[in-house]
Amino acid sequence: MSIPVITFFNNKGGVGKTSLVYHLSWMFSEMGKRVLALDLDPQANLTAGFLEEEQLEALWETQTGPTTIYKAVQPLTKVGDLMEPVLSTISSRLHLVPGDVGLARFEEKLSQEWPNSLGNDPYRSFRVLTAFWQIGQLVAKRVSADIIFVDVGPNLGAINRSALIGSDYVVIPLGADLFSLQGLKNLGPTLRDWRMEWTQRLQRPLQLDFPLPQASMRPLGYIIQQHSVRLSRPVKAYDRWVNRVPGIYRESVQQQPSIEMSPSTDPNCLATLKHYRSLIQMGQEARKPIFKLTPGDGAIGNHAIAVQEAAADFQALATKILERIARQPQFTA
Repeated sequence: MSIPVITFFNNKGGVGKTSLVYHLSWMFSEMGKRVLALDLDPQANLTAGFLEEEQLEALWETQTGPTTIYKAVQPLTKVGDLMEPVLSTISSRLHLVPGDVGLARFEEKLSQEWPNSLGNDPYRSFRVLTAFWQIGQLVAKRVSADIIFVDVGPNLGAINRSALIGSDYVVIPLGADLFSLQGLKNLGPTLRDWRMEWTQRLQRPLQLDFPLPQASMRPLGYIIQQHSVRLSRPVKAYDRWVNRVPGIYRESVQQQPSIEMSPSTDPNCLATLKHYRSLIQMGQEARKPIFKLTPGDGAIGNHAIAVQEAAADFQALATKILERIARQPQFTA
């Protein structure tokens, strides 16, 4: 049995995706789950959120061996095989496979191997295309992780395709704006295309000595982040975009008829999260999630109340995600 993988994905940037992965990784670990966070965004923002700059410099420049996800897959660009990466331990129940800005150089290799996997000798191609999933499963089992959270970049490129074919579930972060809605319209068809193309590859007779992901990509729902709403924008403008989300999600992701409703009554809406503007900066400076900020970090007065609200919001969101997963059929890898 493989470890379930949840990827947070939207090809529109600036929707708070990385912050979601960061805070939910912490919240799941606070709730007793063992979490592996996998940073597959070549910008490595999730890694930068977890680690100090000195640690990043050591991982990227001075330490040898597979200290990042790119260094773990880099041998596949030549004649070698993937390597088991060195994990960064964030807490006793939270571990990180660090990202790497060099990962962008792996994109071309993934693009080449996608058509090659339909050839007569696809062994190497499948090894390359499933490298992220193979590594995630390997290290997750090593630390007895209950779940793997994956952060990806905002695009529809080959890196994200390989990340998604190794995903059991997908959570879609959104902003309340036109660009997020356009991204949502692209996302549903893209997920279906990738799933169909991967299934076609799995249906061929294959002689491999390693397991393959099934590309389930089951959508768990969407999360609306209010941070994209500027204070100067009228409430009517926010409502205009946010109330279109349920219908577009149904059409694009679920292939169902659109209906008019607000996210507050839409069962596909996992949460509508506040921005917590000042807390985010405090959390970045303290290197901790906003719901773990203390008076020593500057969270006093109204900030202390906001910390409690953030804790309740993220705990409710984590609980809902766990409930959605529990209702899904069992999967095999």
